[in-house]
Amino acid sequence: MPAPLANVPVHLVTGFLGSGKSTLIRRLIEQKPNGERWAVVINEFGRVGIDQAMFAERDDLVVKGLPGGCLCCQLAFVLQASLVNLLHRHRPDRLIIEPSGLGHPAGLLDVLRGEGFAGVLDVRDIIALLDPRRLDDSRARDHETFRDQLAMADGVALTMTDLATREQREAARAWLGEFWPPKRWIAEAPHGALPLSLLLDSRRHARTTGAASSVHQAARPAAANLVLDEVACREPAPGRPLREEGASLGHATLGWRWHAAEVFDLDRVTTLLGALPAGLRVKGELNTTEGWKLYNRAEGTVSLSDTAWRRDSRLELIGEAGSLPAAEALEAKLAECLTPK
Repeated sequence: MPAPLANVPVHLVTGFLGSGKSTLIRRLIEQKPNGERWAVVINEFGRVGIDQAMFAERDDLVVKGLPGGCLCCQLAFVLQASLVNLLHRHRPDRLIIEPSGLGHPAGLLDVLRGEGFAGVLDVRDIIALLDPRRLDDSRARDHETFRDQLAMADGVALTMTDLATREQREAARAWLGEFWPPKRWIAEAPHGALPLSLLLDSRRHARTTGAASSVHQAARPAAANLVLDEVACREPAPGRPLREEGASLGHATLGWRWHAAEVFDLDRVTTLLGALPAGLRVKGELNTTEGWKLYNRAEGTVSLSDTAWRRDSRLELIGEAGSLPAAEALEAKLAECLTPK
């Protein structure tokens, strides 16, 4: 009988929508020590589940996706049950949790430090990601959850630095310098490249006394009655994509899944997605005429890369409430981007 798990290091990687959390985690996995098994739990605000599809399957890595809400309030009970099962079945040497970009670390820490995980989990440095360009928007600096994510972080990784100016990077460091207590470290992570030593040499996170923001606290009462949709487990039929919509915390999501055999014309679909309102977060895993592609648009920047995902095509839009396009009209336009049978 295996020995009980004890003090499994847990790392939270937080950051607002589009800050590059999944990319950074993928780069950390590339540096994983041989002989270690890691588990990654990815929480997406959207209901379709895109980010977990970015990780290739391998024996020394377990990836669990929890889409459809926020871990700190709406999915807290789901997280607890999922962690118990994951720890029991896979016995990881290290656990990385990526909350939704709208997630608040305080509520998540309550779960990880609850009685059920006492002595089992050891919460290490909280890492927050910050795109320096976002500070040019006063709404971001004034956003309660955005500030709290950074205030509770032990270390901050500056992402998208290849797209930021020197003045923006310096302004970000100066702004972070105003937080108390001071950060243990601030490091630039262009293209998500962060030294693994910052993870391995991390210390135990101090017992933060902060509370979840008011909007997250208000969302908790509804969590007890939350029933997760099984849409992510159903296979879409050819010609009949599965659509999912959701809204909470002042934001809304709209997403689809298509049968794996359906193929998008790459030029047509990227042109359509590029014409969507600039403020939307857009990401997808699509079977295209040029092969399977990962489409990612955040803060006005678009990337397109190859992906090992083959299960189905997925697309997700996230934006402030009232900012998403009409679902049926966009679905019809997406259908026009599919190649003839």
